[in-house]
Amino acid sequence: MNFELNEDQQALVDAARDFSVKALAPNAAEWDEHCHFPTDVIKQAAELGFLGLYTPEAAGGIGLSRLDSVLIVEELARGCTSTTAYMTIHNMCAWMLGSFGNASIHERFVHQMVSGEYLASYCLTEPGNGSDAANLKTTARRDGDHYVVNGSKCFISGAGSTQVLVLMARTGADGPKGISCLAVPADLDGISYGKKESKMGWNSQPTRTITFEDVRVPVDCLVGEEGEGFKFAMKGLDGGRLNIATCSIGTAQAALDATVEYVKGRKQFGKAIADFQATQFKLADMQTDLVASRQMIRLAASRLDAGHPEATAYCAMAKRFATDACFDICNDALQLHGGYGYIREYPLERMVRDTRVHQILEGTNEIMRFILGRRLLLEHALEMLR
Repeated sequence: MNFELNEDQQALVDAARDFSVKALAPNAAEWDEHCHFPTDVIKQAAELGFLGLYTPEAAGGIGLSRLDSVLIVEELARGCTSTTAYMTIHNMCAWMLGSFGNASIHERFVHQMVSGEYLASYCLTEPGNGSDAANLKTTARRDGDHYVVNGSKCFISGAGSTQVLVLMARTGADGPKGISCLAVPADLDGISYGKKESKMGWNSQPTRTITFEDVRVPVDCLVGEEGEGFKFAMKGLDGGRLNIATCSIGTAQAALDATVEYVKGRKQFGKAIADFQATQFKLADMQTDLVASRQMIRLAASRLDAGHPEATAYCAMAKRFATDACFDICNDALQLHGGYGYIREYPLERMVRDTRVHQILEGTNEIMRFILGRRLLLEHALEMLR
């Protein structure tokens, strides 16, 4: 068991950190203020391979492990949480099409997604079905050489500004076995986009509802076989939970970095507030929780890479713990900045806003508890989850 990064991993971290410092961090506040989706910068990330991190090499990606991928995501998130979170969603879409799609889908979609020519949106959540994804209502009815899609999806990141929709729709009976996955060109007739949502955070990526009205999707856009969509979605969520939790870790690290510097320079009652024991204790707790979060994520990623039978439970544990703990770190960092933490001249209020949603998406943290609690009641579960 070795907790040190090897030379290749350190090189990945260095490359991601350099891009984050130069391209993301200087612009994050402006993107947030103006709700700007920085597609030009995202395409620059593609030049470094950051849009195909764990997409198979055979499909045009760089085929990294999940462990190596989270190292990169953490560094990117230190620069801009919201933009990095979108890139992780795009990565999940590219991985899904690259792993389960045929050669035609690779050529038509995946190569362009990895290069940044196409950006993707993941379309699972519906207005009436958030956590209960197996009960989705959007339908895809076979009609000759096409599927005719009807329904709507909500809270879709990038919607209206992306070229590919990775869509989960019902092609069969009720329940998870009736769900299929389609790679849908985003400009097909019958697709319409709602207003851009006004959100608490994640303002550097647009979020909209997508409506499908008799949209004719060619049959060769089916990913895998009919009825396999829910299985793909659940596999995607394991990695998606690691990705979003890692965005929390990178943001919490940036918040802690800023706070340590601030408390050294901020003076009250004749001395730096860093000299007060209460401040030191708070910083110690923040650092402890941050390291614990990071190690849980890396353990879960290694379990996922190894195909561990309880990988889903490890990912759920790590997502629940890291997103809760790292939100608290950002909130505590704001508190230590006092009134300055509450104004937009400092990045803390944005970090708090951006990390709050991580406790909701990719399965709420209550669902993470449900997944783990259910597993723990099975025979020998405690021996497997150690």
